[in-house]
Amino acid sequence: MLFGTAVTFYEKIESTTKRLEMTDLLTQLFKETPAAELDRLVYLTQGKVHPDYMGIELGLAEKLVTKVLAHATGLSESEVTAKWKASGDLGLVAEAAIGERRQRPLESEPLTLQRVYTNLDEIARASGGGSQERKITLLADLLGAATPKEAKYIVRAVVGKMRLGVADMTIVDALATTFATKGDRDTVERAYNVSSDLGEVARVLAADGLAGLSKIRLQLYRPIRSMLCERLETLEEILQRLGRCALEYKYDGLRVQAHVGPAQIRLFSRHLEDTTGQFPDLVDGLRRAFPGTGGIVEGEAVPVDPNTGEFLPFQEVSRRRGRKYDVEVMMKEYPVTLFLFDCLLDGDRDLTARPYRERREILHARVRPNDRVQLATFIETGDPREAEGFFDTALQVGGEGLVAKALDSTYDAGARGYQWIKFKRDYAAAMSDTVDLVVVGAFAGRGKRAGGYGALLMAAYDKGTDVFRTVCKLGSGFDDATLATLPGRLAPHRVDRRSARVDSKLQPDAWFEPAVVLEVLGAEITLSPVHTGGQDLVRKGAGFAIRFPRFTGKWREDKGPEDATTVEEIREMYEKQLKVAKAPPA
Repeated sequence: MLFGTAVTFYEKIESTTKRLEMTDLLTQLFKETPAAELDRLVYLTQGKVHPDYMGIELGLAEKLVTKVLAHATGLSESEVTAKWKASGDLGLVAEAAIGERRQRPLESEPLTLQRVYTNLDEIARASGGGSQERKITLLADLLGAATPKEAKYIVRAVVGKMRLGVADMTIVDALATTFATKGDRDTVERAYNVSSDLGEVARVLAADGLAGLSKIRLQLYRPIRSMLCERLETLEEILQRLGRCALEYKYDGLRVQAHVGPAQIRLFSRHLEDTTGQFPDLVDGLRRAFPGTGGIVEGEAVPVDPNTGEFLPFQEVSRRRGRKYDVEVMMKEYPVTLFLFDCLLDGDRDLTARPYRERREILHARVRPNDRVQLATFIETGDPREAEGFFDTALQVGGEGLVAKALDSTYDAGARGYQWIKFKRDYAAAMSDTVDLVVVGAFAGRGKRAGGYGALLMAAYDKGTDVFRTVCKLGSGFDDATLATLPGRLAPHRVDRRSARVDSKLQPDAWFEPAVVLEVLGAEITLSPVHTGGQDLVRKGAGFAIRFPRFTGKWREDKGPEDATTVEEIREMYEKQLKVAKAPPA
């Protein structure tokens, strides 16, 4: 398959903001792609060469790419850099520069998808002595044979910014439409949730059709997408819905999926990143905790004060994320304990279809707790008073609240539902609880904030449509130091127009792809004609808005945009607020 065929569709996809049009275009592209190359096409469309959990990333330094562009086009490095600063998109620079390059290359064969993928894969894998020169050679080889539009997407791929606006679930929709029917979409999504690998799902579908997806099963060292919680605002509501259930401490830490095998132990984050190297203390603890049969277990990595036994704030453990250097020093300064709450694989037995209570019993039978690995504290109850007392205890030791779990609940990978329900400290008091919102835009600062961003446009996630809908402009809660870092911190996600996944009536000075999640606290939820979150649900023409929002200082780096507070959750909070307001005084 010629790479130009894919590029033709990429151009059309990039030009639309409508998800259904994107899905139709992807479906057409998939139908034109040979079955043997479909997985590679899917990875490239995602802007990668392998699934995230493998940790093989492109992401070439932009300065290195400018050097290769200069070599391939005859421009000077300073000319390329100037064009890059002017446009903010090296892909557009490549397209223009290749189109007018001063030195035409010798005649070469048109680029194939296979050649592009192979070179990008080698670039991602290159390491050690001479690796930089090798990367330059491989990229130069592609750019030397590329058309201007092909060069745009090659360069965007290597710097990790494809800018297509295609979400994973849009690819799931297109795969279902291509190889089955829209009605089979849930089957395709389940295969993705278990494998965390859209390329594999595409490969199996193309080779064996829908029936082949049954071959995709839980495997050691291949993370499964996490099951998530819904929320309710009182323990009474939770017990009415679940009846007698398990209540676990809700730990304020980093979610960890630990794969414990005879040869090695690997840790994965909620986003499927391999975090093993960041937590050698947890690896050692898990090795001691599993003397025999291993498997896949889930828990929360929490900083604990060794003197009091109390949990420390989330920020303490977040300092450990992403660390490649000084790991031993950080391990001593910010020690963590892993509190395990689920077992997904026991030896080679897949437990995800087993009821929660059985999975917990197996977990407790397999684990020998130690200083670094503990079992989550829980009770089983249907008594509201006992539940309230347990909640108070959880708060007393520094927990966030409770997670209620139906005793017969299966582990539904990637799903959010009322089989697991979270309950935090202030849900009963309108907006005294925080929400996790996604940055989708920024407004230029004025006065003392001139020259930077004065406020951010924040959105909640509409799961039903896979769109982010605005709920507030956020300008409070930022200290001067944080404000100064905002442009640089958000720069990797900046785009030149509204993302297809963003619904906004407001026009900020800068748009961002939904990626960065912040914790926000507000005074109350009101109706507003300028925000799109929940528009028309309560009153025609009005959406939900968070009044007097304030940044709490917590960057939710442990959450992806799809893990943010949903529009439905905000609606439930609004309805609860109305009930409280209408309730007679005590």
